Amino acid sequence: MIKVDNLSKHFGGFRAVDGASLEIQSGSITGLIGPNGAGKTTLFNVIAGVLKPSGGRVTMDGEDITGLEPHQLFHKGLLRTFQIAHEFSSMSCRENLMMVPGAQAGETLWNTWFGRKRIADQERALRAKADEVLEFLTVEHLADHKAGQISGGQKKLLELGRTMMVDAKIVFLDEVGAGVNRTLLNTIGDAIIRLNKERGYTFVVIEHDMDFIGRLCDPVICMAEGKVLAEGTLPEIKANEQVIEAYLGTGLKNKDKAQAEVTT
Repeated sequence: MIKVDNLSKHFGGFRAVDGASLEIQSGSITGLIGPNGAGKTTLFNVIAGVLKPSGGRVTMDGEDITGLEPHQLFHKGLLRTFQIAHEFSSMSCRENLMMVPGAQAGETLWNTWFGRKRIADQERALRAKADEVLEFLTVEHLADHKAGQISGGQKKLLELGRTMMVDAKIVFLDEVGAGVNRTLLNTIGDAIIRLNKERGYTFVVIEHDMDFIGRLCDPVICMAEGKVLAEGTLPEIKANEQVIEAYLGTGLKNKDKAQAEVTT
């Protein structure tokens, strides 16, 4: 589905992404791991159009999408979430979801004058869709709560819900588990698995929690210093000497200690 070929992103003399190449298969839940500063989030930002690449190419289903704007990628079904959730804090959770689909009838002055029935019909449909999404995520009790007043983990669920309001093909999740308690993290994991199996979503997940990665992801890709270091199953990645070196800068003599670090 997604092919990244020799992608790079430089900030002055710093090479945040340095010739990274990888492929994301349709229907997969792919994990992206690596030590802090490995270039994972920058890679996401370049693929998702938040940053322009310094070099290289990104294709989606064979189409060159290199350098497209986020809104253009959104309409192609490529979405991303962020480490810190971005919600409309003064609006309810239901309203946050209803805001997602583009080209709504109420956005044009003409329809506000002459298309009120169309606007009302569309709002009823969006409300029903939003309630369906909230129920799917098991947070229907939060429908009327202000989004700014719910917990960090619930905000992550709400971000996941936004991807369900449109026809998402591939979703990039950036540290979905950051600051989330274990119960909510399990709920998020359940939702990701269901979206993958029941609705055919493809996911790419940046996460430091290896238990979460191990439960959801196959394959797992490890980055270090802006490059793709290794790819395989999580056990293969955890046993890879280059990966161990990247995390702790040690060799085989400290392999047990390093493997314990990669596992956490």
